[in-house]
Amino acid sequence: MSTQTFHLPDVGEGLTEAEIVQWHVAAGDEVAVDDVLVEIETAKSLVELPSPFSGTVGELLVGEGATVEVGAAIITIAGAAGEADAASGNSAHGEKPDEKPAAADAGDGNGSVLVGYGGAGQVQSRRRKPAEPPVRAAVGVVAKPPIRKLARDLGVDLASVTPTGSSGEVTREDVVQHASQASVFRNLQTPARPEVREQTIPVPAAVTAARPADDREETIPVKGVRKVTAKHMVDSAYSAPHVSVWTDVDATRTMELVKRMKASPDFADIKVSPLLIVARAVVWAVRRTPMVNAAWVETEGGAEIRVRHYINLGIAAATPRGLLVPNIKDAQDLNMRGLARALEKLTLTAREGKTTPADQQGGTITITNIGVFGMDAGTPIINPGESGIVAMGTIRQKPWVVDGEVRPRYVTTVSGSFDHRVVDGDGMSRFIADVASVLEEPALLLD
Repeated sequence: MSTQTFHLPDVGEGLTEAEIVQWHVAAGDEVAVDDVLVEIETAKSLVELPSPFSGTVGELLVGEGATVEVGAAIITIAGAAGEADAASGNSAHGEKPDEKPAAADAGDGNGSVLVGYGGAGQVQSRRRKPAEPPVRAAVGVVAKPPIRKLARDLGVDLASVTPTGSSGEVTREDVVQHASQASVFRNLQTPARPEVREQTIPVPAAVTAARPADDREETIPVKGVRKVTAKHMVDSAYSAPHVSVWTDVDATRTMELVKRMKASPDFADIKVSPLLIVARAVVWAVRRTPMVNAAWVETEGGAEIRVRHYINLGIAAATPRGLLVPNIKDAQDLNMRGLARALEKLTLTAREGKTTPADQQGGTITITNIGVFGMDAGTPIINPGESGIVAMGTIRQKPWVVDGEVRPRYVTTVSGSFDHRVVDGDGMSRFIADVASVLEEPALLLD
């Protein structure tokens, strides 16, 4: 009986290592070609690796949580027949498959090699498995396995989720909505007051030597998304001279527009929020100050400024995997409904951990919505490859002078950071002022 060893492939992202997140098989399991073997996390996305062989799982060579290099052996499959073998009929002629891992030369033309795959092997980000029946837990919660995994990732107790599925099952939307609501109140919980008014804690003279270090400190490995984010932020902060500007704005009319859109049949099936108006405002303002959408590019002869006549609008998203910045391609071509739909899809995909590397590449300007965390303003770091980032602060009622009278209005702060090599002070100020003008009077979008 032949045994094949499956090696961690290069998934075509130019990466050298990945973390084993979750095995989908165990020793003794029967697998077919294209069955998902394992879920890995690269620095850019979660990827499910399909099996290039059919047979019986022999040994899992790497444990969950381990980081391995491309080309490392991760699993063996006994009695293995590859997809290419089945197609050519080698098995019928009694030929044994080569026990060495085959290097696939069938790629996408970019020179990447899927180490350990046969010629027909493919890697897809977040491959969807066939529909699985809902599973009823002991407490009576009905949910499909992917929904249970999403709930675990988001820290949601399924027993506390109200199901809306046609068969009484918890849906993906139920879990995401519950997580969103929980995040609003998470920071509002107040610790119980201790019954003891005072407490004396003796501090030995040699406390640091007497107690083991692991009782006093915790070490978190820097890997995956956190590792790449850290590198990008350092590279950006120390290569692009950042300048930040901000202004307060009366966003009352924006809030009124959002309210009307939520009640409109045209947006009945789409989530509408002030972020949608900010996104439209940024697209509108870029037309008036194109340099904020440009990029500083180092060349052999020095450097050049590349002005993009399209907008791939990045939206910074806090996800269970860390900070991601997927972008909406060609946002300048979308109407209000199209942009709302794209924002909703981008947000849901990020929360589910399904953002692909392609979704994060090619951005031209970014929005970070720090208002969802209750922050008024900030000095964000520019996403690498871009020259501007806009921060949207929280919108809350404040006293505001209108026609000489102090009135309660919905006020927010629009801030932004810019690469001063590309954008001068007048340009960045005009751009932020334009975004603020749209929030104050959304009718400007009608021109």
